[in-house]
Amino acid sequence: MRGFGGVAAALATLTLAACATIPPAPTPLPRPLPPIEQPHQPPPPPVTLELSALPGWAQEDHAADFAAYRAACQVSRDPDLAAICRRAQAAGPLDEFSARRFFETSFRAAPGGPDGLLTGYFAPEYEARSSRQDEFTAPMRPKPADLGAEPYADRATIEATPEERPLAWMRPEDLYFLQIQGSGTLRLPDGRRLKVLYDGNNGQPYTPIAGPMRDQGLLGADTSAQAIRQWLSDHRGPEADAVMDLNPRYVFFRTAPDDGLDPAGAANLPLPAGRAIAVDLSRHGLGEPFWIDATAPTLPGAFPVYRRLVMTLDTGGAIKGDVRADLYIGRGDAAGLEAGRIRHTLRMYRLIPVR
Repeated sequence: MRGFGGVAAALATLTLAACATIPPAPTPLPRPLPPIEQPHQPPPPPVTLELSALPGWAQEDHAADFAAYRAACQVSRDPDLAAICRRAQAAGPLDEFSARRFFETSFRAAPGGPDGLLTGYFAPEYEARSSRQDEFTAPMRPKPADLGAEPYADRATIEATPEERPLAWMRPEDLYFLQIQGSGTLRLPDGRRLKVLYDGNNGQPYTPIAGPMRDQGLLGADTSAQAIRQWLSDHRGPEADAVMDLNPRYVFFRTAPDDGLDPAGAANLPLPAGRAIAVDLSRHGLGEPFWIDATAPTLPGAFPVYRRLVMTLDTGGAIKGDVRADLYIGRGDAAGLEAGRIRHTLRMYRLIPVR
């Protein structure tokens, strides 16, 4: 019995020890409560203004606004804008009072972001030759067959390569500015006129040369297009070529008979002079109406203010951002003189359809 009792006691001790090593069962965690669904909050409507509150609206030529709007509004893909466009085209030409009323009852104005930049462009007319002679030493090149190859040569490399099929021969500084504008007209000695149309570029970034020229002491305070072009003309040859080569982008062209019309922009419509802007198409659509308020010019001889209704009908390699626009001025030397002096602080107001 003693022996059994000892064994029993030992078993009891082992049993207690075993029980002591077993961890307690974990306390179950509380089940998470289902998330509380928040009611859907639509984005707040944009802050808008009556058109009559726009700076310069009362002084605007609304009949001219309406004519430009009717000619270009059909390119917009926005259904609300398309509906207003159909009403405008059905209305026919309107007088000043009726045009103003049409806009004020159809749209409100939504201010854009922080102040941006307005520049200008135009369709130049330049002399040219059918063969190389005198100062006409720069070949206007057609689009090469291998243009799709990446990366493509820069400006300096292209210009060092002979061109076997030049479309025409130009002064080097004229060709450079024709490439910046993207289109224009050539006058040949036999009286022929050729329309020059953009046909691609080498894919290199556009780099303005005004800043480097100013930094190198080649220009004074006047960095307008006219001042740059005059310097390039006065230093025609290796010195001017080296400056132009600072911009690696190179543009190729095609030609057509001159029809007397303004060039077509990215919307494939003739650009109405003074009423069309080039914009960043990653930020804006084609065929959208805007009110621009451009003040504080930085170039001498510029018009002090540009306030008007414009249509987004074009784009450009240097036009980047929400509040950035290039105003098409028109054709010829007078348009070029004005466009070259536009560098204004810009405020943009998108015209929003009234629903």
